[in-house]
Amino acid sequence: MEQLLNPSPEIKSAGGGDIAGAFDDFMRSFEAFKSENDIRLDQIERRSADVLTGQKVDRINSALTEQKRVLDELVLRGRRPSLGGVTHIATGAELEHRSAFDAYVRSGESSGLKRLEGKALAVSTNAGADGGYLVPEETEREIGRRLAVISPIRAIAGYRQVSSNVYRKPFLISGAATGWVGETTARNTATTSPTLAELAFPTVELYAMPAATQTLLDDAAVNIDEWIAAEVDTVFAEQEGSAFVSGDGTNKPRGFLDYDKVAESSWAWSKLGFIITGAAGEFPEENPSDPLVDLVYALKSGYRQNGTFVMNRRTQGEIRKLKDENGHYLWTPPAQAGAPATLMGFPVAEAEDMPNIASGSFSIAFGDFRRGYLVIDRQGVRVLRDPYSSKPYVLFYVTKRVGGGVQDFDAIKLLKFSAS
Repeated sequence: MEQLLNPSPEIKSAGGGDIAGAFDDFMRSFEAFKSENDIRLDQIERRSADVLTGQKVDRINSALTEQKRVLDELVLRGRRPSLGGVTHIATGAELEHRSAFDAYVRSGESSGLKRLEGKALAVSTNAGADGGYLVPEETEREIGRRLAVISPIRAIAGYRQVSSNVYRKPFLISGAATGWVGETTARNTATTSPTLAELAFPTVELYAMPAATQTLLDDAAVNIDEWIAAEVDTVFAEQEGSAFVSGDGTNKPRGFLDYDKVAESSWAWSKLGFIITGAAGEFPEENPSDPLVDLVYALKSGYRQNGTFVMNRRTQGEIRKLKDENGHYLWTPPAQAGAPATLMGFPVAEAEDMPNIASGSFSIAFGDFRRGYLVIDRQGVRVLRDPYSSKPYVLFYVTKRVGGGVQDFDAIKLLKFSAS
């Protein structure tokens, strides 16, 4: 048992790259956690709580959280797509663009890209006018695939790709006009007209600036497309992940936590409804699982069947300790490495930008994010080569335009850690 209290052995084995071994360690730690937590809960029920038991549970829980983090990183490393494994067959034009782009990145030779982009007419650009050159389509697809794997909200949200700076979407607030009519009855039955709202999702610039040595660029064995995608994927994912959760919509996407929030009993369009825990900064002592049950059933059944919980790791650590009224743990570990943990049978998406549990915090979201939140990508990822600003390194200013916002305010509900 003492070995399980010290996370070092488990983390060391996980760091060795053995996913199966890391998963086995994680599951052993979870069984140890359940055993100690059962003792803690029994002591609380008998009103003889032991401080040392609580500390022991917290240590195992912290080790468990760290093991899960390391395991997720190993799985993510294995899931990242490789350009070498893409089965897309490039056309002649794509091969020409790739060759011209390779020459630009390695040596700064831009005449080939200027000629190709000028000929395409789809985007009138040059390095001086619009801030760089379009990367090859295969590289853009690669960056998009990587972001879909490692960006938690993007992975569960709705998605659109557009060619303009703003995506506008009409939305039926009150539902479509409809009514019953007999087979031979004249179709003049009046129905309620639908109420439409227009949602606008502007795209804003997201950038990363990886650096390379000229030696690396001169090395013909280095796949430049792969290198660029690998350098920017994590940076892009971290920036957009934060914006999709709490961004204020100014020069960034608008996160779902930035919208007005009201008690579910007063819910109205353009606001997100919330349920309270009934205790400031914590779950209630009596029936602590009740707020989570209320949160799930605040969502209409049409959304609930595709529901996902969103929270950070620390919040998950607190939820692991909870049981339902039948004595079953609410949180269930993943069935296999790479699968999500579940809470009350629904998958859990780990978004580290969700707030920690505190008084008045909205630390847990639940909803059908595919219908509730929309991520917008404008076509085209650009690269501007800068060999001057940081000699002897060559900087690459990589940009893409991203937007996001709530598209269905009835599809996402929040849990507020508040007494009222």
